[in-house]
Amino acid sequence: MLTLTASPELVPTKRRAHVKLFTAQGSDFPSFLPKEVENIKDPFARKLATRIERLPVGFADRSIMSSCVKPLMQSERSPVILLHGFDSSCLEWRYTFPLLEEAGLETWAVDVLGWGFSDLERLPSCDVASKRDHLYQLWKSYIRRPIILIGPSLGAAVAIDFAINHPEAVEKLVLIDASVYAEDTGNLAKLPRAIAYAGVYLLKSTPLRLYVNLIAFNSLPLNTSIDWMNVGRLHCLYPWWEDATVNFMNSGGYNVSAQIKKVKQKTLIIWGEDDQIISNKLAVRLHCELPDAVIRQIPDCGHLPHVEKPNSVAKLILDFVGEDSNKEAQSVSQFYRYPAEYLDFVSPSINALRQINHEQKKS
Repeated sequence: MLTLTASPELVPTKRRAHVKLFTAQGSDFPSFLPKEVENIKDPFARKLATRIERLPVGFADRSIMSSCVKPLMQSERSPVILLHGFDSSCLEWRYTFPLLEEAGLETWAVDVLGWGFSDLERLPSCDVASKRDHLYQLWKSYIRRPIILIGPSLGAAVAIDFAINHPEAVEKLVLIDASVYAEDTGNLAKLPRAIAYAGVYLLKSTPLRLYVNLIAFNSLPLNTSIDWMNVGRLHCLYPWWEDATVNFMNSGGYNVSAQIKKVKQKTLIIWGEDDQIISNKLAVRLHCELPDAVIRQIPDCGHLPHVEKPNSVAKLILDFVGEDSNKEAQSVSQFYRYPAEYLDFVSPSINALRQINHEQKKS
């Protein structure tokens, strides 16, 4: 049965035995992970951490031992590749990954170059072009089939950039609470290096990470928030993390807003109804600008639905991956299932954007 309870303390008694299957002992963790992985209590994070591998990926003038979670089996359907958000790791998928795998999908969770658990002791450039090329080389070396590429938050910008530049590698896109309208890293790219490093150091601080959890999730208990913070900042404990992050920030970051209308792949947009980080109006704008997209909103959910509502996200992905052409028209109509008061609020924006799109197509 395709169900999962995200917070272990909320699992009913009758499912306790199932949760014990996810328990990982310290000796099970790969030796390259920071030793602080032992302090993580979340059984799903611990289990997924035991499966993290480093694969050699030829990139630029070297081979980078690149971290990911590989699938346990191959499927006739297109492989699913899970990216993560800004300054995160594959552990972001600790709840949804096992559901997709249980459902029979060939599922990869891949760390974006510069974040996650890859070996970057010899630090490469971590700019947008390098992140794209690294992902392409991993795809070319190990996958070599069109993929379903899934990107949450800034990972959506990574996915769009990759799909535009390597359309042969991407069959479909899934964008989750997509951060795609920010115009690169702005003035941060112009900061003196000393100030940039001070800002990046703050980025991994406990108070800031706890605050991010407060606004990213709905009603998260404090003990869970602390544990999720430890999961989210585990990769920050590598000695090269600060250099890699400053390198990305100074490079200018992602700016894909002008590319959105060029996306040729069919796209599923998933959005948490209570996202306090990125406005739902941008979900509507994204749906209007993508040439071939459907949109689904998840109620009582914040910025990271695949963490907060894994059952819902897994079902949406499975339906999208397995849909046939007869379901397409019905899927598109789902856009109009927002609450009436919400549509009343954003309808002027919807109509304006559609009119702009219409005029551009005519010209």
